[in-house]
Amino acid sequence: MCVNDLIVQGAEPLFFLDYFATGHLSVEAGRAIIEGIAEGCRQSGAALIGGETAEMPGMYKDGDYDLAGFCVGAVERDNILAGEGVSAGDMLLGLASSGVHSNGFSLVRRLVTDSGLDYSDPCPFDETKDFGTALLAPTKIYVKSTLAALKTGHIRAISHITGGGFVENIPRILPQNVSAHVEASGWSLPPVFDWLREAGNLAPLEMARTFNCGIGLVLVVSADGAEDVRKIFEQMGETVYSLGRVVERSENEPATIVTGAAGSWGYTDPWQALSAN
Repeated sequence: MCVNDLIVQGAEPLFFLDYFATGHLSVEAGRAIIEGIAEGCRQSGAALIGGETAEMPGMYKDGDYDLAGFCVGAVERDNILAGEGVSAGDMLLGLASSGVHSNGFSLVRRLVTDSGLDYSDPCPFDETKDFGTALLAPTKIYVKSTLAALKTGHIRAISHITGGGFVENIPRILPQNVSAHVEASGWSLPPVFDWLREAGNLAPLEMARTFNCGIGLVLVVSADGAEDVRKIFEQMGETVYSLGRVVERSENEPATIVTGAAGSWGYTDPWQALSAN
């Protein structure tokens, strides 16, 4: 998550520090956590240079822990992606996510509880895994593929689809005079999100502002460079979708509009999810 937040600014991650607090340190749990952090650093090319492990009896119940971290990166000032170069006619590309990633779990936990299933039960949308393992698929790290694609000079802005989904994250990278039109028919809703949609009877807007719905990064690219950017990402192993385009924004038009045809994301009727501004 941290390194993805850096790469959308055009920055290359340099180093990461973690904070791990618990009531009583379990060597087994601590080893697994550090191994996971180290793997994330390897995938992103960042150095794990230190951190803090705090043992605080009385503050945490047995088996509970608090985990946080932060990452520092660097980018040349002239190469910072702040959205100023976005203009009408630019294309929207999406990179596939690996699952729920790290957002929306308050709702996920509620839906699991309401379903009556346990995290150790067989997963209803992937019979090869238990439910908890499927829901906790590691967040995909896009650093190396994005750094390669940035060298083309065709990427105008990048949105990391975290909490707030499409309708709260995409508007942050757009100038006031344009709007992003996303076509939901451009990709299929992955099984985990289809299960969440059905389990909670969630409306399209709730899906589009809570979950990544299968798209981890949205890239705004120049129309004439879209295919070059796509090829680089695909060569780096990413799954790339054409999501839509940037258009001139009319008066009172939302900054982001997600449109679904009948059948898109499993909804019977056509629908739209609009950003608040």
